[in-house]
Amino acid sequence: MNIYIDSTMDDRGRRSELYNGSLFVHSPSPSSVKLCQLAQELIEEAFRPLDPLKAQESLPVERCVTILAELKPKFIHHPKSKEYIRGMLEDMRCDLDKTYFDVPRMRTAFPGDYLKSGIAYAFHPHRDTWYSAPSCQVNWWMPVYEIFAENSMAFHPRYWDEAVPNDSDKYNYYEWNRVSRKSAAQHIGSDTRVQPHALAPLAPDPQVRLVTRIGQTTLFSGAQLHSTVPNSCDTTRFSIDFRTVHVDDLKGRRGAPNLDSACTGTTIHDYLRGSDYSRLPDEVVALYADATEANYIPSPGALGEFAGQNAQKDN
Repeated sequence: MNIYIDSTMDDRGRRSELYNGSLFVHSPSPSSVKLCQLAQELIEEAFRPLDPLKAQESLPVERCVTILAELKPKFIHHPKSKEYIRGMLEDMRCDLDKTYFDVPRMRTAFPGDYLKSGIAYAFHPHRDTWYSAPSCQVNWWMPVYEIFAENSMAFHPRYWDEAVPNDSDKYNYYEWNRVSRKSAAQHIGSDTRVQPHALAPLAPDPQVRLVTRIGQTTLFSGAQLHSTVPNSCDTTRFSIDFRTVHVDDLKGRRGAPNLDSACTGTTIHDYLRGSDYSRLPDEVVALYADATEANYIPSPGALGEFAGQNAQKDN
């Protein structure tokens, strides 16, 4: 696994490297800092008067779920969110007419066993391609507050070119939007929703944990096997992620190898063009039709400030 730090590579070269399993880490940009500051403002307002990084010490878990159920959509639909993402794409020299993004997610990883399911789901080792993501999806991830190796995200590079037996064949993105997504806040002690899992024990090591600064962005392929690090710190981890696709790669079926994904449906309805927030052309979406699209319904990103547009896998 190659890790590029503040690379000056152009976007096409960067995407090619990502599709080959590399990671890219970029220093905070003006727009990524603004996106994190927006998240901090909303988080601190929602948890006031508690310190949001330590709220679990005194806050009943049911009350925390209620707070997150309001906070996370508020961040997704805030009118500044997509503005700052567009700025990040510009900062990274992406072609805004050809680069499409989905709405940002705010993630939480609480210490210990406080809340690891539903709206604060602790992700097991998985590839986003198991969740109906296209092979050319690029994930963008950044911490909102200081993080540590003990509460970050882990990559499992052994499995970049090694198939993992999994049950992604049971997952359909349209069914997830129709049934499972909206029930996230109901899953407090456990999470019974159908999500793809490995069907055989995985070797967690070697693993790569990138301990980055606030607003420092990690880019990786949606085909990377990655997971939430069990939080053994005494502070909650807040992070932001979103995803991008390049329309030429969608048209040309370019991307990372598909070693083991068998899910149905597609997330490409969800992406917004960087230049004007329009959706992907129908003829591009049609390339990814698999006869399950009759069940398609808009996901929560179609609401609020993102009227007429969708979102992807979230909790």
